[in-house]
Amino acid sequence: MSHIMPDPEFDPPSEFDVLLSQNAMPHITAFQSLFDAAEEELLATWPQGFEPEKIGRLAFERLPEGEKAAALDELFYSYWSGRENDREALARLAAGGESRG
Repeated sequence: MSHIMPDPEFDPPSEFDVLLSQNAMPHITAFQSLFDAAEEELLATWPQGFEPEKIGRLAFERLPEGEKAAALDELFYSYWSGRENDREALARLAAGGESRG
């Protein structure tokens, strides 16, 4: 499960997490942080360009083992979310509406 859909096997949010969510603070995961760092590194070392997958693989390899399951959940949710957004955009186009909501 992800931080968006709680998993009963995980501990409830800490007081700190609750305060962050109540004050609309963004939740940055370990994977997001390492993904950003990997992208910066690749931009500096591969100015000719690289595949986006290289960023994700580098970030994932650098994650501590204990963070990898949550990162996979995050990736799966992101894939699903993008797919749903595409479906909604295509449905709006098919209905004669705008492509962006």
